[in-house]
Amino acid sequence: MYVITVDVAKCEGCGDCVDTCPNELIAMAEEGDKQYAMFKGDPDDCIGCYSCESGCEEGAITITEL
Repeated sequence: MYVITVDVAKCEGCGDCVDTCPNELIAMAEEGDKQYAMFKGDPDDCIGCYSCESGCEEGAITITEL
């Protein structure tokens, strides 16, 4: 099982992580005028491919294997 953590302060809201997740577990959220990525699925559905983490140029996503 994997836990995906998004550092909202670092996230620029580009959506690259949304586009690269093969299981569609990340979505964009909006709070005020700030857009950011958020994990929206079941941690058991994450396959640990690290595509979201490696595709994030800001380093806002961290994947931890439990």
